Amino acid sequence: MTGILGAGISGLSAAHYLVRKTAAALPLTIYEASDRVGGWIRSEPFIDQGYVFEAGPRTIRPKGPAAANTLELIEDLGLADQVYSINSNHTAARNRMIYAKGQLNLLPSSIGGLLKTVPPFTKPLYFAAFHDLLAGRSKEALQDESMYSFVERRFGKEIADYAISSMLCGICAGNAKEISVKFLMKELFEREQRHGGVIKGLLVEALRNRSKSKPQRDSAAGTQSGKLAQRAKAENWSIYSIRGGLQTLPDTLAKDLQCKGVSIVTGTKFEEMVFDRDRIMLRVDGKEQLLQHVVSSIPSYKLAKHVETQHPQLSAALRSIPFVDVCVVNLQYRRTDLLKQDGFGLLVPPIENLPILGVIFDSCCFDMVDNTVLTVMMGGAWFEQWFGKNPSEEQLLEVALANVDKILHIGQRPDAYKVNLLRRCIPQYTVGHQERVKAARDYIDQHRLPIVLCGASYDGVGVNDVILSARKSVEALQSK
Repeated sequence: MTGILGAGISGLSAAHYLVRKTAAALPLTIYEASDRVGGWIRSEPFIDQGYVFEAGPRTIRPKGPAAANTLELIEDLGLADQVYSINSNHTAARNRMIYAKGQLNLLPSSIGGLLKTVPPFTKPLYFAAFHDLLAGRSKEALQDESMYSFVERRFGKEIADYAISSMLCGICAGNAKEISVKFLMKELFEREQRHGGVIKGLLVEALRNRSKSKPQRDSAAGTQSGKLAQRAKAENWSIYSIRGGLQTLPDTLAKDLQCKGVSIVTGTKFEEMVFDRDRIMLRVDGKEQLLQHVVSSIPSYKLAKHVETQHPQLSAALRSIPFVDVCVVNLQYRRTDLLKQDGFGLLVPPIENLPILGVIFDSCCFDMVDNTVLTVMMGGAWFEQWFGKNPSEEQLLEVALANVDKILHIGQRPDAYKVNLLRRCIPQYTVGHQERVKAARDYIDQHRLPIVLCGASYDGVGVNDVILSARKSVEALQSK
């Protein structure tokens, strides 16, 4: 018998791949502490009024091997007709903004935009390439460094302050001065270390690859052969979601698993885990379950406390992954003329010293009938600095509204709102993260523990990342 800890999208996906690979995976039980499935994906549709509030992820990117894997999953679940896509020519794909130096600034969306000076930058963005070429090789070989440090060295301080720092606020609510360059720029970093510069490395490797055959795609990452992946490519999708809210995906996945005999137990109290030779004893709700294998998709810090007694070294590695608190405030207005500039939304770089990370223009991305719907993101790496340890919902709402007024000049009260305080919701891939994760997995392998790790704590924080993480963990489990 196999057990899965956590019924977020990664845990549910792990069950899907276990069942698909072999019927021997059954009986299979998913244990979930909360009273629902989906984890941080949480949609609240207001069907009669034509809008949706999303507390967590709301869109998925369609490009790359991990994205192809997700599209394959969606197709397997029969959800292809429910996909709501935005192509690259849509306003929400082209118009992305940052608030800096007291104004909203539209970021370049074409090569032409790179050739001229656009605020808040004081030089055309193509100058960043010259900066890299002139910077030369780093003085010493580096195993890792912060995203901010790398970008500042190679492309200049303005790119680090305004482009990269704000981007990380949107992706992981993190501080670029702490997040590992390997989080998003591993290949660029490795090229710099090999060749002495990013642009130089790209040119050298491009010339080398011209004479080589195209590498085979990693089978674990899915393929581009699925109909939905082909459609995404043909229609040039930029992002997509699912009608009724992104929670439709985990809800449908859970129903499909239950139809195939998988047990999903919600509202459980996970009390104890004991490794006994090649078995694991789980005590859940006062009852003991003896399992052959466990897939853990729960946050690393939660798993850490259950392995600490028997395996303190593993526990320490798991605890070393930090998490941040994020507040998400959904706002709905019964008007369609409030935004002066349509687009995906805006980000606020930390250098602006404002208490919000950004604002998503939900009603520009997806049809919300006659409503303007915004989502304000706040906190992250700076949560306690701005809000203390236990802010009230009223305090958080007023901060969100004050900044919507300041930046977007929307001073009226919303007709509906929802304040979502998400404690320890996003792991931070700080410098050395990949080495810490490798140490944890190496320890598991060396001690032959019948457990595998997947989810946002380890292999990426996006929806595509955690689904692919689940697939690879199942493949690792079957090799044990």
